[in-house]
Amino acid sequence: MSSLPKYVDYKNTQYLKGFITPHARIQGARRTSMPASHQRKIEKAIKHARFMGLLPYISQ
Repeated sequence: MSSLPKYVDYKNTQYLKGFITPHARIQGARRTSMPASHQRKIEKAIKHARFMGLLPYISQ
């Protein structure tokens, strides 16, 4: 997707939307070609953003 930031923030929804499919599912590590450690940080940030209401759980 884009270059690796120093810190993955759940409030940076524009960055996180790059790792979500049109159906609002988190893309796999093979698809994003990110290291496993960064993929875990992205997944955690997406889940936190969903809980806070910044990202959708599903798309319609």
